[in-house]
Amino acid sequence: MDKVKVKINPSKKTSYSVLIGEKLLNKAYDYISKVTNANKFLIVTNETVYPLYGEKLRNKKSEFIILPDGEMYKNMDILNKILDKALEIKLERKDAMIALGGGVVGDITGFAAAIYQRGIDFIQIPTTLLAQVDSSVGGKVAVNHFSGKNLIGAFYQPKLVISDTCVLNTLSDRQFKTGLSEILKYAFIEKSCANRVDFNLFGYLKAYKDEIYNKNPKILKKLIKMSCELKSCVVNKDEKEKGLRAILNFGHTYAHAIEKLTHYEKYTHGEAVSIGMKMIFELAHNLEYISEEYYKNSVELINDYGLKTSYEEKFEPEEFYNAMFSDKKVADNKINFVMPIKERSVAIKNNIDKKYVIKGIK
Repeated sequence: MDKVKVKINPSKKTSYSVLIGEKLLNKAYDYISKVTNANKFLIVTNETVYPLYGEKLRNKKSEFIILPDGEMYKNMDILNKILDKALEIKLERKDAMIALGGGVVGDITGFAAAIYQRGIDFIQIPTTLLAQVDSSVGGKVAVNHFSGKNLIGAFYQPKLVISDTCVLNTLSDRQFKTGLSEILKYAFIEKSCANRVDFNLFGYLKAYKDEIYNKNPKILKKLIKMSCELKSCVVNKDEKEKGLRAILNFGHTYAHAIEKLTHYEKYTHGEAVSIGMKMIFELAHNLEYISEEYYKNSVELINDYGLKTSYEEKFEPEEFYNAMFSDKKVADNKINFVMPIKERSVAIKNNIDKKYVIKGIK
C-alpha cells in the first residue's frame, strides 16, 4: 500500500492520508477507525456502485442511501434526500458519512457532511479512476445549479481517502478514459504544481501507454500516486483556490461550458475536459504561447489515449462564449484561462481577446 499525505493546515487537524493499493476495501473499517470515533455511518453510494461494493461496507454501524447515477443528479434535491436520511437515522455530530462512488457521489456527500450539524466527519472511498486521481482529494465539495457547475459548495476536507485499485477492473472503457483525461491534465501542468517534482508524468504516460490501458496494477498504483502527489503539492499551498490551485482547472473552462450546454447528459466530465484541453492548446498555439513542437506532442498524447477531442453539437459561438461566464473562474467579468505557456507549465491569463476565443469555438 502506498500513502500520500495531504498536509492542509496541521494546526486545525485538517491534514489526512490518501491510501492507494489493492484490496483495501476488505479492511476499510480498520483504516477508518484510526481517523474517526463515529458510532454510526451513513454510506452514500449510487445504483451502479452499490451492487458491486456496497455489501463490503455493510455492518451494524452502517446505513445506506442509494442515489441515481449521473452528473444531472448532483443537485439540491438529491442533497436534501441525503440530509433527510441523516436526520431519519439520527446521525449525530460525532458520526460520519462515507462516500462510496465516483466524483458525483464524493462531491455531494462531502457537501452534505460539511453542512449537516455544521460539519461532521466524512471519508472518501472513490470507485472511479477520475475520483481516485482528482475529485476525492482536495476538499472541494459541491452541487450543481442550473446556472453552472459546482456553483453551490464549500471547501471541506475528508478525514481519509481509500483508493482501492481493484475497483478499477469493473470500469467501462469510457469511464476509464474519463479518468485518464484528468491524469493527462496533471501531465500538462506538472511543472507549475511544484518547484521540483521527482518524476516526469508526461514521459511516464508516453512510455507506459500499453500497461496503463491493460490496467497493470503496479503501473496504475504509481500513476494514481503521482497524480495525487501533484494535486497535494498544489492544495497544500492553496486550499481555497485563491491563486495557485486554479491551475488544476486546466481545460475546465471550456469543459464546464460544454457540460452546461448539454445539460450534463451527453458527455462525461473527463470527456468534456479532454475536449477542453484540446481547445485550450489550440488557443495557446494560435496566440503563440507555446511552440509548434509542444503543441503537436501534447495533442498527440491526447490522441494516443483515444480521448475525445471535439463535440458533436453545433453551438453558436456567442452562446458557448456566454456559457463560459457561468464558470467559477470568472473574476471581474473576465474569463481566467489556465493557459499552457511552455512544456508542462501553465499560467492564468485573463486578457485574451474575445475574437481569438470565438475563433476556436466551432
